This record gives sequence, structure tokens and C-alpha cells, in this order.
Amino acid sequence: MRTDQNSTGGVPFGVWGEIGLDIDEQSAAQMRSACALPVAVAGALMPDAHVGYGLPIGGVLATRDAVVPYAVGVDIGCRMKLSVLDLPLETLDHEHGRSRLRKVLESETRFGVGGEFERPKQHAVMDRDWGVSPVTARHKDRAWRQLGTSGSGNHFVEFGVLTVMEGTPRSVRQSFTGGSKAELDLAPGRYLALLSHSGSRGTGFAVCDHYSRLAMRLRPDLPKGQERLAWLDMSTSEGVEYFDAMNLMGEYASANHECIHRGVAKALGVGVLAGVENHHNFAWREEHADPKTGKVETLYVHRKGATPAGEGVLGVIPGSMSAPGYVVRGRGSTASLSSASHGAGRVMSRTKAREAFRWGNVKRELEAAGIEVLSAGLDESPGVYKDIERVMSLQRDLVDVVARFDPRLVKMAPEGERAED
Repeated sequence: MRTDQNSTGGVPFGVWGEIGLDIDEQSAAQMRSACALPVAVAGALMPDAHVGYGLPIGGVLATRDAVVPYAVGVDIGCRMKLSVLDLPLETLDHEHGRSRLRKVLESETRFGVGGEFERPKQHAVMDRDWGVSPVTARHKDRAWRQLGTSGSGNHFVEFGVLTVMEGTPRSVRQSFTGGSKAELDLAPGRYLALLSHSGSRGTGFAVCDHYSRLAMRLRPDLPKGQERLAWLDMSTSEGVEYFDAMNLMGEYASANHECIHRGVAKALGVGVLAGVENHHNFAWREEHADPKTGKVETLYVHRKGATPAGEGVLGVIPGSMSAPGYVVRGRGSTASLSSASHGAGRVMSRTKAREAFRWGNVKRELEAAGIEVLSAGLDESPGVYKDIERVMSLQRDLVDVVARFDPRLVKMAPEGERAED
């Protein structure tokens, strides 16, 4: 870990990786700008960091008495969920088994920006109070139709091989702030698992859009380059309204995954042996020490493309469609505000990716690795991502690896879909 002293005059922050080598300079500049906000208390930059709107993807920002909508991002509560299925691993190796798995990936979720179900899924989240914000109230029916869908961009649902490492405790059950749970109760070995990545869909986007615009109107004097970092005071009705809407979107994102995994298990007629899940676009109300004074206080920790990694907390850090992902246990690093990376991180834009790659070459690479892709865009080609092994090596002080997930059968939004991540 390196410390960036922040030439903008803001609070210094830890950097996991070398700026200019592992992390581009523009992302570091965005982090410096965020840490220069008058409400900023502490920050951290993860090894998968790349440029975002306002806060970089892979940026962690702790604020006092304020929330920054764009430091959460447009896909509120974007989330990973892994389920270990009670299904023989050999199912992946035979055409009959693969055919069953393909069928459920096609039937149990929908991809694309406007993807929705004609007959909405049932889940208790739709019985929550959607009147916490006029935005959520207005979009409730849309959210219901999109429940159980996966969206576009880097979102996926895939089957693969989960390898639980030797030395992993048979029973690890942790909860972390925000109400989400992670569970792992498996003997070391190899298992067939389902992994998904998606968030709060169109309604989450609408919440971010509304409150980020509101925050910018309330902060017209922010200097150029910081407009997207406009914040809402938690002492105001606007701040409380956004925070309540954001939390509802987090619950909705969790329900979204639950519908997908429940539907897949039911369609296959199998049980679920274990599971792990976590948000990575969210603002948590947590207790942390102010780096300057050492005083422990309540702060709002924004993890935009960063995984909660409190001591003992489980999470999932994916690689790419051809690279492994990892189930990790957090080490509770105070320097990173108990955070870790949320993936490998991009090394090029979607536009450059479409210019740089050809499907024929990508498919040959995937086939050689034993990976079948049902649909995806060129902008999600494996080459657009950093080396996940390098990323993991840079955060050994933040997490311990518990298990490895190797993708085998992947479905993403088809080519031509615009990204919404």
C-alpha cells in the first residue's frame, strides 16, 4: 500500500498498486479531487481502479454527515451472488448436462437495457414502502417487471467450478453492515456453482440521476471537475430521502439476484449447498476513526466498485469471462476502510475494445480455455481487463482467498447493447 499525500490539499488516501502502472493517472486525479471535498474524511483507491463519473471505479470515500450520489454510482447496490448447487460437477462436461444449464440461463433471467418479464416475479421486496422517494414510487411497476433481470454492460450470469481451498473452516457465517449475509459451509473440494453480477436496473439508475442532479443544483459553486461529486447533507430531507431510496435499491438488487438463483435452482430441480453475496456500489453508515484525530465516529463510506472487507466478512471478486474469480474473507484493514477491489478492473474503454478485438479471435481463445459464451459484447472481451492475479496480489493485506471460481458457461448481454454500468 502506498499513500497519496493529495496535492490538491485534501485528505491523503491509500493506494493499492502503483499509479501509472497498475492504476492510471486520471483515476488517481479523480480520487484526489474527491478527497478534497470539504465533507471528505478518508479515502482509499483499490488495485482495480479505473475512470468513472466523479469518484473512480474502485474508489472508497468516507464522508461526514453527507452522501454523494455519484460516489455510489448509477447502478445502486450492484452486487455479486454465488450459489453452490447440489449438482454433479460432471454436468458441465457432458452435452446433455450443458444443454440443461444453457436452457435455464436463457429462461430464468433477461439481458439488455430494457430487459423485463411479461409476468413479474414475486418477492417480498415489492411489499416494502416504495414511497420513500417520489422516484421509487414512480418506478415501482417498472422495477417489478425487471425483477430477476440482469441488464447489460459487465453484468453476467454463469456456471463454473468452485474450488474451496484446503484449510478453509467448514463453517464461516458472517453478516456485514447493510444487512447482507455471506455464508460458506463446505469441505475443501470442487463444486458446481452459479455466479451472477447485476444491480438495481432502471430504477436504480433513475434514483441516481434524480438525486445527483439535485445535488449539483444545490452545489452550484463546486469547481470544474468536482460537479459530479456534489453531495447531499444528511441533516436535510433531500439527503435522508436519497439514503432511504438507496437502501431500498440495495434490497431490490439483492432480491434481483435471489429471484435469478431461486429460479435456476428450481428449474434444475436441485438444492443450494452454500452461498456468498455482497454489494459493491453503495454508501454504508459505519463507525471508523478519523485519520487525523483518531476519534471514532459515524461516517458514510461510499464503495464505488469496491467490496466490503471487514474482518471475517466474505465477498466475491470476479475476474473476467476467461479469468477466475475469488471468494475472499476480509481482514478488516483500517487503511482501506475495510474495503477491497470489486473485480479485475478495465484497461480500456468500451469504444476502444470494439476497435481492438474481433469475435473470431476471442471465441478461439475462450474455446481453448474450455469456456462457452452464450452471448456477450466485444467490449467485455477478456483483454479489456487487468490481470486478476496481479490485482489479487496487490491486496493480500486486505483479503484472504477462501475459494476460486472458474467460469465455464457464460451469458451476458448480446453484442450491440449499450452499457449501463
